[in-house]
Amino acid sequence: MNKKKNIITFAAFLILMVGLGANDAMRGIFSTIFSAHFQLSTAQLSQIVTVSYIGNLVFLAVGGFGVDILGRRKAMLLYTFLWSAAMLLFATTDSYLLLLVGMFFAMGTSTLLNTNMNLITTGMFAVAPGFFVNFLFFIQGIGTSGSQSIIGNWATDISSWHTVAWGLLAIGAVAMVLFVLFPMPEVQEHKTEGKVSPKEIMSCPAFLSLVLIIGLYFIAEHGIMNWLVSYATNALEVPMGQAANFTAVFFGCVMVGRLVLSSLVDKLGIYRCLRLFATSAAVLYTAGVLLGAPGLWLLAVSGLLFSILYPTLVMLIPRYWPSHAASSASGLVLSVASLADILFNAVFGSLVDAIGYRTSFLIMPACMVGCTALLWLFFAKAKKLERCD
Repeated sequence: MNKKKNIITFAAFLILMVGLGANDAMRGIFSTIFSAHFQLSTAQLSQIVTVSYIGNLVFLAVGGFGVDILGRRKAMLLYTFLWSAAMLLFATTDSYLLLLVGMFFAMGTSTLLNTNMNLITTGMFAVAPGFFVNFLFFIQGIGTSGSQSIIGNWATDISSWHTVAWGLLAIGAVAMVLFVLFPMPEVQEHKTEGKVSPKEIMSCPAFLSLVLIIGLYFIAEHGIMNWLVSYATNALEVPMGQAANFTAVFFGCVMVGRLVLSSLVDKLGIYRCLRLFATSAAVLYTAGVLLGAPGLWLLAVSGLLFSILYPTLVMLIPRYWPSHAASSASGLVLSVASLADILFNAVFGSLVDAIGYRTSFLIMPACMVGCTALLWLFFAKAKKLERCD
């Protein structure tokens, strides 16, 4: 019975992940359409991204505690409902202000759902959890890469945005029906030691290092999703459809990598895999940006090296806290790390207006190099920090 529940729950996760992947890519795909339709400056366009990451911060900060209070099934239902409500807002309104409101809820709940599905999947599949977690993100990559390629070449105006929102709403509705009809299995968590406070989580020596590593990673990867189309079209004079294709190749490589390379996490271990892939990704990413238009292909294929970094980093977080605090600790680490996204996008648009895309975009590979350097420094002492009881 438990095996059947696991399969149905995982199937619901896969369906929802397709929608979340497409949802995460929409800001970048429609950036030029938003700019033209609402007559936005680059600074105003960056506000859309900034509000999205403020949503991440708020929802991740309270989301882990929401799971502790409501239980996983009710919490997942609530978060999926809020995400679907944001899709309905996108589909039925035509206002820059309401677009910002929708982005707050859509991106906040998307990241929260993503994190919780990751943690639940790890608990459901004790054998080879790395494979199942990365397969989940592989399916998300189908949504991200597919939407970048198909919608990026098809979208022409704001009506295309509304059509996509209706499609994503349908995906959310299907996932909610499955969550209601087939309750997800209870993943065993040790809660006998009571609730853990944010202060206790932040007192762990691993907290600050993980926040900095993941924060810099967020800027590097999310920069591709949110800004590559605008950067390529405005700074490198690449046609929008072709620019969207480079983004699609990046996330297509992420998708394939999560399927093909996920078994390496279980075979080689988390530490070795993160060192290898973060270092390689930083080299290729930096070379791709420095070479300009000819380097866009290098930047695109670096997605293969990025592929297992985020899900493996999320798997890494619970190692440094007691199991009863894993959900809350993961949520708090990711929410504080998302401050990097907020601060970066709050100033990036104005920076572009001041010094141009070419120079501003160099921040992103610099962040990936910084992320990799901090990983190596952190792993030198990481084993001693595991399970901060």
